[in-house]
Amino acid sequence: MTSVNAYLESLPDDDRKVLSRVMDTIRTNLPKGYEETTYGNKFIAYVIPLSRYPKTYNGHALQYVSLAKQKNFFTLYMMGPYGDAKTRKHLEDGFKKAGKKLDMGKSCVHFKSLDDLPLDVIGENVSRISVDAFIKAYEDSRRK
Repeated sequence: MTSVNAYLESLPDDDRKVLSRVMDTIRTNLPKGYEETTYGNKFIAYVIPLSRYPKTYNGHALQYVSLAKQKNFFTLYMMGPYGDAKTRKHLEDGFKKAGKKLDMGKSCVHFKSLDDLPLDVIGENVSRISVDAFIKAYEDSRRK
């Protein structure tokens, strides 16, 4: 596993600056209990560690938020809006109010620069789901 610092150091300066600003927003707003890690040299992840919740379907830590540099854009993977309609609506409304276009798939928000991302809205969204609430939502989804 690559360290977060090693992952960032592997990027060009401009990309590192963008990711660092988004990471600062995530770190400032992340509820207690999530941990920062990486998955190889692919992305930075904020997870519920296996020491807290080991009963995952694939043996990997539950990812709450992840951040990556892709070839032509950045991606912020957000499980809150993916799994909770109110949280997704909060994100959509926040982008609209900020005058930003939300480029989102199921859980991924794509952006090309910091100007595309209302960091305050991202921070508010990240802060919405505690570790306990995320575990409950995960367990509920596995019962369906």
